[in-house]
Amino acid sequence: MSTAEDSTTAVDLDRLSIDTIRVLSMDGVQKANSGHPGLPMGMAPVGYLLFTKYLHHDPQDPSWPDRDRFVLSAGHGSMLLYSLLHLSGYALSMDDLKSFRQWGSITPGHPERDKVHVTPGVEMTTGPLGQGFANGVGMAMAERFLRDKFGSEVQDHHTFAIVSDGDLQEGIASEAASLAGHLKLGRLVYVYDDNHIQLDGPTRESYSEDVPKRFEAYGWHTLRVDDANDLDELTTAIDAGIAEEERPTLISVRSIIGWPSPNKQGTSKAHGSPLGEDEVRLTKEVMGWDPDQHFQVPDGVYDHFSQVERGGEAHRAWKTRFDSWRGSHAKLAEQWDAAWSSPAKPLRGLAEALPAWNAGDDAIATRSAGQKVMAAFEPFTPTMMGGAADLSESTKTEFPKSHIFDASAPGRNVKFGVREHGMGGAVNGMAGHGGILRPYGSTFGQFSDYMRGAVRLSALMGLEVAWVYTHDSVGLGEDGPTHQPVEHYAALRAIPGLFLYRPADANETAHSWRYVLENQEGPAAFMLSRQNLPILEGTSWEGVSKGGYVLAEADGDAQLVLVGTGSEVWLCVDARERLQAEGVPTRVVSLPCWELFAEQDAGYRESVLPSGVAKLSVEAGVAMGWAKWVDASVSLERFGASAPGETVLEKLGFSVGNVVARAQDLLAGRGVPGRTPADTEPPGTPQG
Repeated sequence: MSTAEDSTTAVDLDRLSIDTIRVLSMDGVQKANSGHPGLPMGMAPVGYLLFTKYLHHDPQDPSWPDRDRFVLSAGHGSMLLYSLLHLSGYALSMDDLKSFRQWGSITPGHPERDKVHVTPGVEMTTGPLGQGFANGVGMAMAERFLRDKFGSEVQDHHTFAIVSDGDLQEGIASEAASLAGHLKLGRLVYVYDDNHIQLDGPTRESYSEDVPKRFEAYGWHTLRVDDANDLDELTTAIDAGIAEEERPTLISVRSIIGWPSPNKQGTSKAHGSPLGEDEVRLTKEVMGWDPDQHFQVPDGVYDHFSQVERGGEAHRAWKTRFDSWRGSHAKLAEQWDAAWSSPAKPLRGLAEALPAWNAGDDAIATRSAGQKVMAAFEPFTPTMMGGAADLSESTKTEFPKSHIFDASAPGRNVKFGVREHGMGGAVNGMAGHGGILRPYGSTFGQFSDYMRGAVRLSALMGLEVAWVYTHDSVGLGEDGPTHQPVEHYAALRAIPGLFLYRPADANETAHSWRYVLENQEGPAAFMLSRQNLPILEGTSWEGVSKGGYVLAEADGDAQLVLVGTGSEVWLCVDARERLQAEGVPTRVVSLPCWELFAEQDAGYRESVLPSGVAKLSVEAGVAMGWAKWVDASVSLERFGASAPGETVLEKLGFSVGNVVARAQDLLAGRGVPGRTPADTEPPGTPQG
């Protein structure tokens, strides 16, 4: 066959492969009678080029550490990704494509990843727009950090993403884009699907800026492609994006949503609904395909598209380099193994290195204790990185012997700026990349609201991240109710799979961090105090590792159990002394982590919180959820106030006197002899 004929055949297979993506996407959405066909059809050429020409990936080992990462931030276009994975040779069968959006399938409506990947080849759970954009930024940060630490022999890859107008309209994407430009993340290549259409109609109705110019202002390298079907133009642009090492790249690609549907291309009708059986037939006819055939893959497409051989060859070449590197870098190899284990683990010796405090030592805020704990475990977590949303001086979350992550040197301390949501998405991306042990993000407890979408996704994916929140209650004082968390404990505890740790003192802070680093699967959140807290007698590693334990036992058979978390446990301890002096045998339970306590067997939970004894919780937040553990609550059913922290707590009922009075009320209500209800109710602390 002549060279000209060879070239013609290659072009035909290119087009046939691209059209196969379109047909599989149309048919999958139509069979499910649900989904978004427009983006997969319009962006099929981009997906085809990325997966067959650019991505270094191994379908037979989707977790290969040095693979290029691909994120479909526009997760509603999931049939594009599933078609690409199937045709590339991943363990995603035709039956899986036919089960799109059905119960138990591995082709859900939006791409999903959990600890073992719901769908082979899916890097991140995307769906809420903008999250994938920020995830990719975190992945690029992880790649740069690991490449600098371990060397380009073992970490040397790019991060690619397809993003939509909806992604770029979300604030999280602007936060992350600004950060990426500032950090000069040159191995980040995003393709923007500029199709001028969104669900409610043309983008011009809500969106009129020049997007590439906006990204130029962020410090990005920007390119424009006028026709998504022009493979030569796309190739030139992607080549230029990969070659750019000093800036992240945004390639704005003018596509036609739903192309080549005769009646729905270029309209919002192709965005979020099946095309309809008649329109699918017409589209196949326009493409020259048999309209009566569904889920077709023409002869030659599988062989042309498959990345098993190419990816396997790249993976084996890396493995050869890796083995050579390991032989001459024993210490780094030990760190590599710890970082890439599942779950990632700290180096040996962490527990012995953590600080400890003695009862009677000076009171210390748990945020300050956390600072000392992080300094102690810094050498044992060499690939842990993270930072705060312009609050590291307040949250005290930095590694003192490490450098700042900036454009010239990828250190472990990240200055995220006032970008809580972008920080959350980037931290998730670091964890999703792998090799970064328990990346963290930090801000005030109240501002967890600003990043809730990212926190929820960390739990949905089971990512091993740490969210470190400080200024944990109205006890922070003068900044007032805008900065004082009230409903936030309940809001965070409501997220399935998120473990919230609210340590009572410095020692519980150290124990909580140890448990999270050594044992925690999935995300953990800390709530740490600004105000100083006394060092308590009786705190223990064993107790914290079970989520809850008896901190102080009653003198005699307990008539009452006071249950506290965090900053209020000391109140329970002091109230116990007064109650026992009044003849009420009282036990104190510290419950730093509900979720961990709930995982213990029923016998242990009963031994800590016996069912036949009155139980009163004390926590400076709403009582929502406490009925699971106790009979009544000293809680806060209102917002806080601006005043010195001790004054705010006293005025709102968080005093020893009020805890004792509420305990007397509870006992009186249960018919305990000699107990009478208290005469007054402090504001914000309703009974029960």
